[in-house]
Amino acid sequence: MPEEWVLRLDAILGRLPRVHQESAWVGTRWRVGQATVAHVFGGEDQLFRITFRAEPDEVMAFGHLGEPYFTVGWSGNAVGMLLDDDTDWQELAELLTDSYCLQAPQHLAAQVDRPTG
Repeated sequence: MPEEWVLRLDAILGRLPRVHQESAWVGTRWRVGQATVAHVFGGEDQLFRITFRAEPDEVMAFGHLGEPYFTVGWSGNAVGMLLDDDTDWQELAELLTDSYCLQAPQHLAAQVDRPTG
């Protein structure tokens, strides 16, 4: 995983209340309490991935969009995105903020400014 990407992700996620970065079984993850907000990993197949949480209707939409998005089979509200030199970091920051708000206790999520749709 390119170190600059981990630092960039940490800059996005580290500003959220009580998020901490830690090594995962593979790659790096960011958690609030025991809930994982995002997990970045990959490279052995020349592809880098980040997984995060989304509302169930958004999971279905991401699944239909195709690359760079993908769905995962281990959770009904988890999706992923392939990271590369063309990644839209602003969009990813919004998706990660949404993931945080789904995973964090309500009193912490209420502290986060989110764009209104």
